[in-house]
Amino acid sequence: MTGSRSYYVTTPIYYVNDRPHIGHAYTTLACDVLARFKRLDGYRVMFLTGTDEHGQKVEKSAHAKGIDPQVFTDEVSQNFRDLASVMKYSHDDFIRTTEPRHKAACAALWKRLVDRGDIYAGKYAGWYAVRDEAFYAESELQTAPDGTRIAPTGAPVEWVEEPSYFFRLSAWQDKLLRFYDEHPDFIAPESRRNEVISFVQGGLQDLSVSRTTFRWGVPVPGDSEHIMYVWLDALTNYLTATGYPDTGHERYKAFWPADLHMVGKDILRFHAVYWPAFLMAADLPLPKRVFAHGWWTNEGQKISKSLGNVIDPYELVGTFGLDQTRYFLLREVPFGNDGVFSRQAFVRRMNTELANDLGNLVQRTLSMIAKNCSGKVPEVGVLEDSDRHMLDSAYSLLDVLREQLDRQAFHEALESIWVVVRAANAYVDHQAPWSLRKTDPKRMETVLWVLAESIRQVALLMQAFVPDGAGRILDQLGLGQEQRGFDTFGPRFALVTGSDLPAPQGIFPRYAEEEVVRS
Repeated sequence: MTGSRSYYVTTPIYYVNDRPHIGHAYTTLACDVLARFKRLDGYRVMFLTGTDEHGQKVEKSAHAKGIDPQVFTDEVSQNFRDLASVMKYSHDDFIRTTEPRHKAACAALWKRLVDRGDIYAGKYAGWYAVRDEAFYAESELQTAPDGTRIAPTGAPVEWVEEPSYFFRLSAWQDKLLRFYDEHPDFIAPESRRNEVISFVQGGLQDLSVSRTTFRWGVPVPGDSEHIMYVWLDALTNYLTATGYPDTGHERYKAFWPADLHMVGKDILRFHAVYWPAFLMAADLPLPKRVFAHGWWTNEGQKISKSLGNVIDPYELVGTFGLDQTRYFLLREVPFGNDGVFSRQAFVRRMNTELANDLGNLVQRTLSMIAKNCSGKVPEVGVLEDSDRHMLDSAYSLLDVLREQLDRQAFHEALESIWVVVRAANAYVDHQAPWSLRKTDPKRMETVLWVLAESIRQVALLMQAFVPDGAGRILDQLGLGQEQRGFDTFGPRFALVTGSDLPAPQGIFPRYAEEEVVRS
């Protein structure tokens, strides 16, 4: 569906020095839900993800394996494409920073910053963490137990002295603070916004934006001895995908500035301080919002390769199912907070909510219709107050979810849907259509129609979260693809009495708890 409204959402581009893990899956899933929701709501959507393939860390990793950096990045970038396929992400573009289009965009932005007097030549002397690809001030460093200096992230730092080009970041301190004040929703959640403002108020130093001690990166225009600092290169990807530097490009005109940059909390500074400063200096529009989500721990323990407790999204999908994985990740934790991954909590969510609450509601409703209404949408009689209340709660969901998802409150959106699911289960128990079949068959049909119509609203919305399962529910309601957009939400497109329905089938199977104990 294509509308006149546009929506541009981005993941960070993922650094190609490791296999994809739960953090990558989580970030991209959140963007996927937003992209699907907006498309269903009539927006023209651009959903961008990709890989960040330059920098000293990549060069070192490639050399350690004895292969060319390009060969190394080709292999690892494919891992992220494979994850996107397994998770059924609906991205519209997958960008790699080694592509010619991206190098052209970086060169154009660099020249623009030079022409406007915001990049100058100098010499860098300071602390640098290769693992973070980040510079740190002396005041930010900590001392490790062995006496070495480390970054706030725990990454080792090294003292670097080399010729460098600098970006006049200090010149944009007051303008950034004014921008934050005038755009209070630019950084979310609120706690992260406060962190960024505090950092900028503490004083900004000019930023080294080139390196000469390694070669794997985008060459600086006019000075091939230098390559661009990996973060200036990486952040530009959001522009590259719109066709920049061609500001007349159809994509640029439709989608820039981005509506949302979704990032992990560890890279918020780059997106909420450096990136807007670069864009301000280049006199280009700033993105509308940056949301920094939290991290997962594994059963309360920090996730790390050394501990051997990395959560593999492939294993989750293979063990529990794709819809179940998507649902759990966005349901379990208020989005923006850190979360504890627990297999027990995972099984509880999928069995209690997906299998029992929603799956069983659909199964018993459609089975009663198949058995008692000749497999056709039931007839609707006079609606009682209880019927209208049930329908009104379902019909009101779309406006509620629009507001919640515009705040990236995925957990709230799912809870709003589940309020209606639980209400529908209470309604069917109270109305007892199995008893009405004998005492008042016409009333039974009305109750079953109200249930099926309420399920239709829920399934339309759940397409964004669990597209496979929601699609199967809509199949069983006899609805074609043209009847699944949000333009069909509500009473105007209610289920038509007498329409044939296919034989009902289970949607969300239960997971046997004992399998978790054995694993």
